[in-house]
Amino acid sequence: MKVNVGTIDRIIRLIMGLGIFAAGMYYQSWWGMMGLVPVFTAAFGFCPAYLPFGFSTACSTKD
Repeated sequence: MKVNVGTIDRIIRLIMGLGIFAAGMYYQSWWGMMGLVPVFTAAFGFCPAYLPFGFSTACSTKD
């Protein structure tokens, strides 16, 4: 699994995911569990939705 999520993208995903999760807990809705998706993609640095489009926000370093 190749990293395709950059640092800034990871930070944004983490903050948004935690916000969605917290809102779900506050409103007692199971929709808050959807916030775990961006949290997991931030944690692993891999977003499967980027694959079909060939996107990558990760920096590529070449020696």
